[in-house]
Amino acid sequence: MSIPGNQNTNPAKPPLTPAEDKQWAFLAHCGGILGCVPSAVIYKVFKDRGPFTAQESREALNFTLPPTILALALNLIALILNLVDPGAGTPLSMLALLIWVVLTVWSVIAAVAVSKGNPYRYALNLRRIH
Repeated sequence: MSIPGNQNTNPAKPPLTPAEDKQWAFLAHCGGILGCVPSAVIYKVFKDRGPFTAQESREALNFTLPPTILALALNLIALILNLVDPGAGTPLSMLALLIWVVLTVWSVIAAVAVSKGNPYRYALNLRRIH
């Protein structure tokens, strides 16, 4: 059975309610605890459905992407160093842990601000994704 060419098989999703918009924006910032993946998924799925979610998930993604990549790279290098010489990668692993702590603290601060309906801007943010 073929689908007629003028029939839309992927209907547009309805816009988020104001409460849902605030909730997904909050979750995008909370997701920073896990790195950039949660904010990237929320941005991709909800950017066209809620303006506050689009704005805040983009801000969270721009903030969490570089440190997530850096922490993953540091952990990978540490793993390789530890395979060659046990314990050699420990300083790099500790630096990756420090990055995760910073992401966690700033993500919680941002999530609290957003939960009150206020937009949040990270002081150190490249803002490369528009």
